[in-house]
Amino acid sequence: MGTLSLVGTPIGNLEDISPRALGVLREVTLIASENPLRTLRLLARYDLHTRMMRYTDAYERKKQERMRAVLAALAEGDVALVSEAGMPGLADPGYELVAAALQRGIEVVPVPGPAALTAALSVAGIECERFTFVGFVPREGSARRALLALLEESPFAIVAYEAPHRLADTLADVAHLFGDRPVAVACELTKLFEQVRRGTAAELAAHYHQEQPRGEFTIVIGAATSLPPAGAGGD
Repeated sequence: MGTLSLVGTPIGNLEDISPRALGVLREVTLIASENPLRTLRLLARYDLHTRMMRYTDAYERKKQERMRAVLAALAEGDVALVSEAGMPGLADPGYELVAAALQRGIEVVPVPGPAALTAALSVAGIECERFTFVGFVPREGSARRALLALLEESPFAIVAYEAPHRLADTLADVAHLFGDRPVAVACELTKLFEQVRRGTAAELAAHYHQEQPRGEFTIVIGAATSLPPAGAGGD
């Protein structure tokens, strides 16, 4: 029985991949990819020719068929799971396959790599020793506002992903609920047009109402209150 490796792949710059990740992608018998066309660019860059298949789909029937195919491949050898970009399972498909592999006693190992989450946090300029990650916020405005309302009093920084055509509306909701807390908005991280904007949510909403946003965005929102540093003790 093989091992399922969750391999982190570049979120933009193709040089942001580790030698270990390249070695795994070279040596496995199959790469299960969320987006084979995107993965092919990476494989071509490093002259890798490993067999590959798409492992997920919007249609449940195809998704289950493909999952069974990956599990069958794991019965014969090692498989690497890669998302379109970043770490599989982190606001990307992968959980169901990992759970199915674990249920069958298959070893699952991480091969860490880039993620927009950590990249954005590192340059936000916002205290984030503790944070809450909510992934992509809901598409519908009422559901989005309901989720944000649950986090309004959170003592942790909040990180969310958002699509460009909803960014300004989401920032307006953040401004309404969170007031003048510091906010950072990052897009195209590690790519040619990488950009990080900082300010209040109202300021950023106004900017993106005027300037059409492009690419996927990571939003970092400052915490409601400050907590003592991790490890700080008391009597």
